[in-house]
Amino acid sequence: MAWWDFFRPSGAGRFDVANAHTVELTKRHPVVSLTKQGAAVGNMRVNLSWSMRTSDTGGWHSDRRGFLRRQFDVFRPQVVQAAGPAMVNVDLDLACMYELADGSKGVVQPLGNFLGDLDAPPYIQMSGDDRFGGTSGETLYINFDKREEFVRLLVFVYIYDGTPAFDRTHAKVEIFPGSGPRIEIPLTEREPQARSCAVVLIENRKGELTVRREVKYVYGFQAEIDRLYGWGLQWGRGYKTKV
Repeated sequence: MAWWDFFRPSGAGRFDVANAHTVELTKRHPVVSLTKQGAAVGNMRVNLSWSMRTSDTGGWHSDRRGFLRRQFDVFRPQVVQAAGPAMVNVDLDLACMYELADGSKGVVQPLGNFLGDLDAPPYIQMSGDDRFGGTSGETLYINFDKREEFVRLLVFVYIYDGTPAFDRTHAKVEIFPGSGPRIEIPLTEREPQARSCAVVLIENRKGELTVRREVKYVYGFQAEIDRLYGWGLQWGRGYKTKV
């Protein structure tokens, strides 16, 4: 065996691995089995985080001043950019549509304060609403000790307020199973008009729980994602209280 063979993925379980503790789902390798990895137990954490691209926050390539002017700036105190609204002017929300074994369907999301419950149906709970894209982002918890209750879960992201800006944000969804490697799904496609994105579909097929990368952008909101996946929920326009 040649030395480079050690770096070639082989078999059905190949993934793009960023480091020893991270699996990145890609178009080429979109599925991972939580059951086969022994990770379909305990509470699984799903996190959304984002920040604006450098070009939108005054990065180096947006500085068109002359060379000498920039040299004099060395002697001036730098303006500190806040990690809140001054840094990010888009509000991304993490959400999850669910279908349970008893036939019940619904959504867990910050909008409407549908925050769910971890110890009772739907066994999914939202941590809260992060409106500014802080380092902690938004988090969903899924109770896989009740894994037999799940049929399918669709994790998606939507832009609540402001203009469509998926193409101007560094957004990613990270999944932290109860055991095993972290799963990462970057939202890097340039879709400037999209307002929502179906990120991953978690399915229970004959007792095996799998996570499938979707990353399908739509130009509407929750109702359009619902139609795309045939959930059949009733939707109405919702609003958040001002902060």
